[in-house]
Amino acid sequence: MGAKTNFYGTHRKNSGQAMIEFLLSATFLMILVLSILELCGLLYTYNVVADAAHEGVRYAIVHGINNGNPSGPTTGSASNPPCTTSSSNVTNVVTQVQNFAALSLHDMSTMNVFVCYLDGNNKLTSQVQVSVSYPFRPFFRLSWPSLTINANAAGRIVF
Repeated sequence: MGAKTNFYGTHRKNSGQAMIEFLLSATFLMILVLSILELCGLLYTYNVVADAAHEGVRYAIVHGINNGNPSGPTTGSASNPPCTTSSSNVTNVVTQVQNFAALSLHDMSTMNVFVCYLDGNNKLTSQVQVSVSYPFRPFFRLSWPSLTINANAAGRIVF
């Protein structure tokens, strides 16, 4: 008596082949979908950080020396520009950046904001630069390495 065959004429020893192929294909597709979702999250986080840096520069430009609530140093020179993260004269800019980024539902407690007045003061036509760094935490934490997202924005005080 020979090997038993099923309806299609194949041997029973091959009956699990389709299930194994499906499991391998499904595993590959699941990893691909999760990787695409992580990449979308990374791009979204980068956009949030970059927009927050632009918002900080916008705030610093509008709140120059001629504003009722000025941000930045009122005196200084370009040879020794004040670049800081926690000085009392840039806390409004840092707060604006953090508040803007917090609207995206990210945890911004680990965000670093660095404000630099390149001409040394906040007078008309002075330059200001805002740098933001944020450690990206993957949602699924499968195989992504830890990344730090950096964004810079710069502008001139016109008000």
